[in-house]
Amino acid sequence: MSSSRLGVLVLALLLLTATLLGGCESTHQHLLAQGYPPAYADGFDDGCGSGRQAAGSISGEFRKDVPRYLREATYASGWGDGFEQCRSMARSEERRRFEERQWNDRDDDWQRDRDRALARALRER
Repeated sequence: MSSSRLGVLVLALLLLTATLLGGCESTHQHLLAQGYPPAYADGFDDGCGSGRQAAGSISGEFRKDVPRYLREATYASGWGDGFEQCRSMARSEERRRFEERQWNDRDDDWQRDRDRALARALRER
């Protein structure tokens, strides 16, 4: 695994943990509190919304300050990290919901088959 991918995964885990523990504190505020530069936090925030939108989430909105992205490496780095993390999290959540629906459908099918078999057995008595 490349070091940049590993870095994004570590950042994702840290931010997920921070979000769960931080309650109402925004990711932007959390990044600033952790000592990240404001430009990075701004980029991360913009990239995160863009990543959610790229993953097909209704809550995502593409945002990118292109002149700032081209001029400030810190903003660009934050934007890229935010985009990747939030896109991955949105995809993961969608996959989890899909798998949950699959299991629920299987449970429903099993329950229906069991009920039909029981009804047949009772009718044959």
